[in-house]
Amino acid sequence: MKITINGESFELVNTANLTQALQQFAAKEPFAVAINGQFIPRSQCDTHLLNEGDSIELLSPIQGG
Repeated sequence: MKITINGESFELVNTANLTQALQQFAAKEPFAVAINGQFIPRSQCDTHLLNEGDSIELLSPIQGG
């Protein structure tokens, strides 16, 4: 299945849910997740199914002052 992660094309292998996709992408904590512009709570990553062409954004917290 082809999706986009942080603006880059990515091919998933045998993936059905968001958690599996994040593992294949080797996403590093901490981050928040949005799919097609909609925030997905971490508690729903195991049950959120992906579709061909989905766009995933991983958003890392930024500290400043």
